[in-house]
Amino acid sequence: MTSPPHGMAMINAFDPAAATALSPRERAMVERRQRLLGPAYRLFYENPLHLVRGEGAWLFDAEGRRYLDCYNNVASLGHAHPRVVEAIAAQAARLNTHTRYLHDTVLDLAEALLATLPPALGPGTGHVMFTCTGSEANDLALRIARAHTGGEGIVVTALAYHGVTASLAELSPSLGEGVPLGRHVATVPAPDAYRGGPDMPARFAADIAAAFAGLARHGIRPCALLVDTMFTSDGVFPDPAGFLAEAAAAARAAGALFIADEVQPGFGRTGGMWGFERHGAEPDIVTMGKPMGNGHPVAGLAIRPELLERFGSRARYFNTFGGNPVSAAAALAVLHVLRDEALPANAATIGTRLLAGLRSLATRHEILGDVRGAGLSIGAELVQDLATKEPATAETTRIVNALRERGVLISASGPGANILKIRPPLCLSAEQADLFLDTLDAVL
Repeated sequence: MTSPPHGMAMINAFDPAAATALSPRERAMVERRQRLLGPAYRLFYENPLHLVRGEGAWLFDAEGRRYLDCYNNVASLGHAHPRVVEAIAAQAARLNTHTRYLHDTVLDLAEALLATLPPALGPGTGHVMFTCTGSEANDLALRIARAHTGGEGIVVTALAYHGVTASLAELSPSLGEGVPLGRHVATVPAPDAYRGGPDMPARFAADIAAAFAGLARHGIRPCALLVDTMFTSDGVFPDPAGFLAEAAAAARAAGALFIADEVQPGFGRTGGMWGFERHGAEPDIVTMGKPMGNGHPVAGLAIRPELLERFGSRARYFNTFGGNPVSAAAALAVLHVLRDEALPANAATIGTRLLAGLRSLATRHEILGDVRGAGLSIGAELVQDLATKEPATAETTRIVNALRERGVLISASGPGANILKIRPPLCLSAEQADLFLDTLDAVL
């Protein structure tokens, strides 16, 4: 599969050349941003947003206009959740320091996280290691996997995104052709059941086996299969439930570990705590980030203890801020809110409502070729023709921007940039779900 002509960062991106169409205030902000931050950053939407406040699933711009956030998977409990805000403020008022002192909150967080995981990774068995970002978590997971396997070969999907460090960027094809893949990286087509049909699970596993065999033929020993368990950047591919177990088995047969990147699917988004759970696939390493602190930068990984033995005996691990007391307080509050407000269950219920509504829209709008998802991780694929499934790329851009103008925020993904990526906060209500559906219906 050839690389897309654009990277993920170019999908739904603002063109600075169009700044002349903005208001004087916004144009001045764009010019200031470019001058101060340089050319590598991107803004969303043809008409970029200037946001100043958030509450629940709502965002508010500088003019006081309200937007329904159906995209942001970082503040997954809802923007400015009061319990997380209080936990951060209270701990910051007492103590925040580096991670080489004893602290109960850090240990409480580790125990609470392990309690959400399968037995091989769970309490009394697994270990937790903390970082600041999902990129750091994936980077650390790869270091440990290399130490355990003695290999370097990594298999990822064709439009995967796993992070921005040097080692992660070279195995994140979604960053585009300007970021070359490493020689130790092999890609496989995404598990696209819409185009692949019922044979997709077997073919996906066979592709993984072939990719590791190809690396081995070039003298590159297998190390790990690294996948986002919802394949979010590839276009959101959750079904059929269970197919990932066969893929993980293929990786292990090649001598590689299975690393579940839960940075986007984790913490209740799929209707369960973790994306891998719906597949019955038990990972060797689970990486986590983004929603872990509901906007506060905290991340980490959980790992089977025998995998950490060689790495831990040869290298010390120190992360100045990874797992600091304030970060631990934020993440612990997130876990408590997920439990107390039953947000994974809400994601399952409202996700079912959204999927049904989108499928109803598809009966009236032929551009909606496929609707898929689990919980509040949903992809709606737009096509020019239902028979050929030709991506409706330009139309997708128009729809995303038209929704923004009507006060609803989403984005797009996939190799054709034609898949609406719908990821509201887990607190989304039935009324807000219906508002999204009604607005999309009007735009279509």
